[in-house]
Amino acid sequence: MTKSVLVVGLGNPGKQYAKTRHNLGFMVVEKIANSMSWSWQEDKRYTAKRAKGIVQLKSLLNSKESITEVKVELLLPLTYMNLSGPTVKQYASDNYIALNQVVVICDDVDLPFTQLRVRKSGSSGGHNGLKSLIDSFGSQEFTRLRMGVGRPLPEEDLADYVLSEFSQSEVEALDSFIEKGESALLAIIQDNDR
Repeated sequence: MTKSVLVVGLGNPGKQYAKTRHNLGFMVVEKIANSMSWSWQEDKRYTAKRAKGIVQLKSLLNSKESITEVKVELLLPLTYMNLSGPTVKQYASDNYIALNQVVVICDDVDLPFTQLRVRKSGSSGGHNGLKSLIDSFGSQEFTRLRMGVGRPLPEEDLADYVLSEFSQSEVEALDSFIEKGESALLAIIQDNDR
């Protein structure tokens, strides 16, 4: 039986938010779909965009190479960040995806830019998208890939900072950081398959 993983990118819909720090989760998930040549469909039932396909994982077992297929579903909630939870919960429930098969990708102001952290569970850390998911599922037991966007200066407002676009120096490193996130996600999927 093919295993399934639901990968959720967190962000805000609309062109005005597309290149902001808070949409880093969207950017990584969109890169994955592009790399795999998976097409997006807008699904009004869930107020979300979704794409899916099969990822083939190679592993060595008793010195023999084996290939495992994992069904990967990508989901971008088109609600605002702080309303992501009900969409993700409904999608997971309707598609029989267990919470331990959910991987959420989001920005993190507590990590320096270009650093990432994988956690199997934990609090929202003040992230409104994660808080919405935890509230909706009634659990913190889902994997999250947190991608650093750095902290604002003391005089800057946190909300304004995450909703602002990356600086010029950050833009120069952004593509490689997104690719780093994509590689980390594939490692998470590989790990979940064990």
